[in-house]
Amino acid sequence: MVHVVRQVKLLRLHRPVFAPPKGGKERDVPLPESVAFALALHLKRCPAVQVTLPWKTLDGPPVTASLIFTGTAGLPLDRNRFNDRVWRPALRVAGVEAGRQNGMHALRHFYASVLLDAGESIKALSEYLGHHDPGFTLRTYTHLMPSSETRTRAAVDRVFQEDEPADDGPETAQEGS
Repeated sequence: MVHVVRQVKLLRLHRPVFAPPKGGKERDVPLPESVAFALALHLKRCPAVQVTLPWKTLDGPPVTASLIFTGTAGLPLDRNRFNDRVWRPALRVAGVEAGRQNGMHALRHFYASVLLDAGESIKALSEYLGHHDPGFTLRTYTHLMPSSETRTRAAVDRVFQEDEPADDGPETAQEGS
């Protein structure tokens, strides 16, 4: 599990502070084994760095936390710095047009689409993304869900392709007539 308890947020003049996570909602997100191994390898190559930043406001109390991802000078890796120094150059090398549809936030949408395609519930996805309301998650990501027609066909096909009739299948309905 990843325990999301804070984020690096930029305030005026791009000055970083620690702040509560998106939506002010701490949460636990399942950490897939493949990501855990990649993260362990990253930490072996680039150990976490202790960083002290003010909490929530520029004059907030100082908070020290270990950051897994930092810039080359050990500075907090905020989204602007990451976009400018890593993400956009990678898009250029890959021949992908830079723009909002291919921005860093697209990774969040990718994560949501992978989970929805695997059949994860809207409620669970909403919790993992830090949304307060599963309805918001549904409205935002409904276009990424597998088509209803495909799920309907597969569900009915499963009932009729089973070797043994299910207790709640078509034969059961006919027994009462």
